[in-house]
Amino acid sequence: MTQISHTFSRRVTRVVSLDYLLHLPPGYSRRGKFPLILFLHGSGERGSNVEIVKRHGIPKVIERWPDFPFIAVSPQCPEYTTWTMQADALLLLLDDVMKRYAVDPTRIYLTGLSMGGYGAWYLGSEHPERFAAVVPVCGGFNGLLGYPERVCGLRYTPVWAFHGAKDTIVPPSESRILVRKLRSCGGNVRLTIYPDAGHDCWTRTYANPKLYTWLAQQQR
Repeated sequence: MTQISHTFSRRVTRVVSLDYLLHLPPGYSRRGKFPLILFLHGSGERGSNVEIVKRHGIPKVIERWPDFPFIAVSPQCPEYTTWTMQADALLLLLDDVMKRYAVDPTRIYLTGLSMGGYGAWYLGSEHPERFAAVVPVCGGFNGLLGYPERVCGLRYTPVWAFHGAKDTIVPPSESRILVRKLRSCGGNVRLTIYPDAGHDCWTRTYANPKLYTWLAQQQR
């Protein structure tokens, strides 16, 4: 009995849903256009209580810096999933926010920490046309997704990666591999390694005003 090739095709539709925190900068008006940061949290903030997303990263900064000059969108990843599994939902959320609010489409920035750092590398590499800059913090790559080769999708997008030299959760070699590969294909990428930091290198990263000055200079 021989094997005969066949093709199966069927349209599938599904509903996606993400809770998220939204910050609008002082002076927000529909008459202007404002830069936007999409922030992806780490694995510890997954679930169904979006308030816990304020523990780290951009949402924590905003709690202490109410005049934060960017629109900030901070979704919550559902339990038992990862940001790479939520890529479609993230892009649809971004589309929805852009329709509802006065977003400058040339100044959309992507960042995330730990699991969110993985998500930032992945989403930025797969959809570089959506972002003016990408900031992965203590993130890395997943070999099952074809990295590090696919990171070359970011070769025309400015990237600033951060990692702690003493990180035992996500080894700093993960960032170094991606940065080295991105440089080899002509990418505009910089890497900051904190010699004394472990996995939590995000606290000082997101507290650094120089990061936001750099982001504001990037435009697609």
